[in-house]
Amino acid sequence: MSATNTNEPRYDWTHAEIQALFDLPFTDLLFRAQTVHRENFAPNEVQVSTLLSIKTGACPEDCKYCPQSGHYNTELEKEKLMEVQKVLEEAALAKEKGASRFCMGAAWKHPSEKDFPYVLEMIKGVKSLGLESCVTLGTLNDEQAKRLSEAGLDYYNHNLDTSAEFYDSIITTRTYQDRLDTLSRVRGSGIKLCCGGIMGMGEEQKDRVGLIRQLALMTPHPESVPINMLVKVAGTPLENVDDLDKFDFIRSIAVARIVMPKSHVRLSAGRQGMSEQTQALCFLAGANSIFYGEKLLTTSNPEANKDMMLFAKLGIKPEQREEHSDAAVVDAIAAQVVKQEESKLFYEANA
Repeated sequence: MSATNTNEPRYDWTHAEIQALFDLPFTDLLFRAQTVHRENFAPNEVQVSTLLSIKTGACPEDCKYCPQSGHYNTELEKEKLMEVQKVLEEAALAKEKGASRFCMGAAWKHPSEKDFPYVLEMIKGVKSLGLESCVTLGTLNDEQAKRLSEAGLDYYNHNLDTSAEFYDSIITTRTYQDRLDTLSRVRGSGIKLCCGGIMGMGEEQKDRVGLIRQLALMTPHPESVPINMLVKVAGTPLENVDDLDKFDFIRSIAVARIVMPKSHVRLSAGRQGMSEQTQALCFLAGANSIFYGEKLLTTSNPEANKDMMLFAKLGIKPEQREEHSDAAVVDAIAAQVVKQEESKLFYEANA
């Protein structure tokens, strides 16, 4: 392979080039990925996010991996949209535990006009705490993307999940192009992208190559790229799929780091089933972002104190962002609470 400037992102990666990265000897691949990582990021810092499900279950999508789909019986208790105040309390707790970004997920095909104003208030409240904000709400139209931007949203999560070729084997209620269109609207509104995929859904390596290539063709690359390991949930069509070899997963992290050198590559769902040694190899491969807390939407996740203990073993520290003073944060949340009470947003919106 020809030498490239690892500090300058490329947007013309071919399938053959990415396949060649996957085919490198494991230690050579990790060395190259770590080299790229060190040229673009502080080597021992990891961005920490917390994810909260603000509306759980009864989703009309049929994603075969998802316990929130209304198409499958996973015994998941359905919940209405959370109250704004409860969400802000969770955000404040996440910040206290070390998170710099607070992500909110709603099990929707697309947000309803009735519930959308409450989500906008959640975003404003999270921002007032000095946290970065992120939401995943499904498909968006142009007007919704604009309103999210006006509310100050930092990131919108909308994963491609897998390659275009394998996609229809996993989801039939939303097309690959639907996802690309929403990503284009989000980017056009000035919001940063959080976009990645899921490994271990029965796909072949060519599909992992295809997914990473699709992400790498985006101009610019998504600022955050979550690489998830499938969490198999009883009642979903993928509950008995064969496990993906951990080395194949780590290779996916490393290749994502190389082809998207300036993106945060997130070690996301599936960490509960990974040893500390596997997670350490993922960090060596260039992962520099995690979700932490007890849950990722509805599936378990290593507890925050265990993550901090692992960070201590590895000499890693949470990535810091510009903070408001404590007094400013207190004043901001107090003002936000008053505003929400005045607008009578403190009640449980309908599903």
